[in-house]
Amino acid sequence: MPTSVKSTEDSDPPAVRFTKTQDLFNAIDHASGDSLTVTSMKQGRRFRFCDYDSNSQILIITITTDLHEKLHKPLYDEFLGQVRDMGLKHSWNDIGTATRPAQQGYSGRSSKEGDSTGGPEPQRAAEGAWPTFVIEAGFSQSLGKLHVAMKRWFSMSNHEVKIVLLAKFNGTTILLEKWEEMQVRPGATTTRHSLQHPTPVLRQSITITRNTTTNPTSYNVTSGALVLSFRLLFLRDPSTGEGDFVFSVQELEGYARKVWAQV
Repeated sequence: MPTSVKSTEDSDPPAVRFTKTQDLFNAIDHASGDSLTVTSMKQGRRFRFCDYDSNSQILIITITTDLHEKLHKPLYDEFLGQVRDMGLKHSWNDIGTATRPAQQGYSGRSSKEGDSTGGPEPQRAAEGAWPTFVIEAGFSQSLGKLHVAMKRWFSMSNHEVKIVLLAKFNGTTILLEKWEEMQVRPGATTTRHSLQHPTPVLRQSITITRNTTTNPTSYNVTSGALVLSFRLLFLRDPSTGEGDFVFSVQELEGYARKVWAQV
C-alpha cells in the first residue's frame, strides 16, 4: 500500500502514513510546506539526512548526538556573536540545516544538509539560496568522508559556497580544517577543466588536544587563531568597524572544553 498524503485541516501539516522508506522519501520530496506528520511510525527520529547522491545511490545520515552538536554549534554561535558585534545581525541569514538540492547542471538528483550554515542578506536570503559558510562535523565519520562532503558542498552549489569548516573529533584530538576554493592559474599542466572549475584548497589546519595532567585540565591549540574571511562570507569588502572573523586560541580552548564535556 503506497504512502498517502492528506491534509487533516487547513492549519495542520499533511499526514503521511508510513509504509516504507522510499514512499516516505517521495512524500518529503513532493511536500509543499515545511512539515509532515508521519503516522504508524514505531520509532522517533534522532537523525537527519545529511547527504544524498543519486548517482551512487548512497544516503549519509547524521545522528544528532550531544557530541555531534557540540562539535559545530559553539563555533557557529561564536561566529554569530561576532556578526552581532559588528552590527550585522540583520545582514546575515541563518540557513541552519535546510535541505539544498544540487544546482542545475550537477550530475544526478542529489541534495545536501549542513550542520550549521548561513549566508549574507539580501544575496542569500531568498528561498532555496545556498549558504556562503558551512560547518560539517564528524566523530564516527572518517576525515576522508568529510573531505568528500566538503567537495560536494562546493560543486553542488555551483561554487556559491565559499568556506567549508570541518570539525573532526577522534576521542583524543579535535581537528579543524578551513577549506576555500582557488581558481587555477594558467600554466603548462593546466587543462580547460581546471581553468573553468575552482579547486578546494586547505587554508588552515588546527589541532586541539587535551592535557589531563594539569589542574585544571588544559587544552593545547596548534597553529594559532582560526580566521574566516569577511569578504568571502559577506561577498563584499569590509567597511569601517568590520573585518575578518577571528576565533582566538582562548576561544578555541573554551570550545574544546565543551566538546570533551560530552565524552
